[in-house]
Amino acid sequence: MEDHDTGAGASAVGMSGASPTESGSPSTGRFSRHAGAHVRHADQRHADNQGENQKGKTRKRRKRRRGRKVFARDGNGVIAPPAPAATPAGRPPDPAPPSPQPRPAQNVPRRPQPELPVFAALDLGTNNCRLLVAVPGRHGQFRVIDAFSRIVRLGEGLSASGRLGRAAMDRAVEALKICGEKLRNRKIRKARLIATEACRSAENGVEFLERVEREAGLKLEIIDRQTEARLAVSGCGSLVERDTRGVVLFDIGGGSSEIALIDLTRGQRSPRLANHIVSWTSLPVGVVSLAERFGGRTVTRETFTAMVDDVAVRLKAFDGRDRLAHVLASPQFHLLGTSGTVTTLAGVHLDLERYDRRRVDGLWMDRTSVDRMIEKLIGWDFHQRVANPCIGADRADLVLAGCAILEAIRGVWPSERLRVADRGLREGILSELMADDGVWRHDGRGRT
Repeated sequence: MEDHDTGAGASAVGMSGASPTESGSPSTGRFSRHAGAHVRHADQRHADNQGENQKGKTRKRRKRRRGRKVFARDGNGVIAPPAPAATPAGRPPDPAPPSPQPRPAQNVPRRPQPELPVFAALDLGTNNCRLLVAVPGRHGQFRVIDAFSRIVRLGEGLSASGRLGRAAMDRAVEALKICGEKLRNRKIRKARLIATEACRSAENGVEFLERVEREAGLKLEIIDRQTEARLAVSGCGSLVERDTRGVVLFDIGGGSSEIALIDLTRGQRSPRLANHIVSWTSLPVGVVSLAERFGGRTVTRETFTAMVDDVAVRLKAFDGRDRLAHVLASPQFHLLGTSGTVTTLAGVHLDLERYDRRRVDGLWMDRTSVDRMIEKLIGWDFHQRVANPCIGADRADLVLAGCAILEAIRGVWPSERLRVADRGLREGILSELMADDGVWRHDGRGRT
């Protein structure tokens, strides 16, 4: 599965030209004479003519007063500009024509934003090969800009032979070549590439990683179980709410299962959830190894119970399992699961037509819902599990082994609530890389 995350702008500045000036020419006014009903003598006509002329002048002046552009010649024959028009009483003055305004600049180029640093995390597990590439966002958050995930089953046959098989190694190398190309195509500030239980326990684990370096150009480090547990906690910190008193976080992997007990009742809460781990363990059993020992395709109720009992025995040997006894009865205590097992259960619970991380990550499931989903899966045969879009052929022979591990965990730390996390080691790596690099130092915006 791959996730892909441009902006371009052209700048053009437009200005309006000056408005054209108004021009006028000398104009003459015509006046109509009113005809009298009687014939007058010459003097009377002369007087009448003078009166008419006076009336014409009055009208001309009136037109001037009304603001018309009437031009008259003075005694020297020069064109005189019109006098300012007087405003009749009770009438507001005509508004002056607006002066031309320049148009606002369009598409002004923006100042270039500083390029965000890019970080990468790769997790090669017993079952999956996963890559995340991200840039920092708000404080404690980041934005994924590229991702890759593929089921490679590197640990296939490992529990029986103690060695990584050739076909499994070939699948993993091909997936890692894709990851290598993605990383080389970006300017990476910092990256951490880890390998977990399969490479940790296999006789030829180190030899395999040398091959990876030669063929894929990636140098992976094998991390210990304590580091794996801490990274899982770091990746899920944002899913633990402020009023929470205690959490049992578990990561059911392919070859091992990490469990961390987190006590938030002591002292001030740290931004790093991993600082509150009071006890942890890593069980050398996961969905691949358990399914290979007990069978994954055909799982009867008796087989399922036997798997639960096998894990329960291992948990009894965990000396620190009682470190959260003082908060187990609190409504602010809950389980937090990060693995394919719990995300699959959530997808089946939501009856999704196809898996949707946005709906699954952070989902709360109560005790009754978890019981019902496990019971449903036990009742399905292999082909029914394959047909479910949230399980499919890749997980159909592994999901019940995961449910058995979950049941054993719930037996030791019973809780009314389970929160589902579709995140884990990669997110933990990215969080720690960014924090150590100082990208979230406070500057009012959450990063430097």
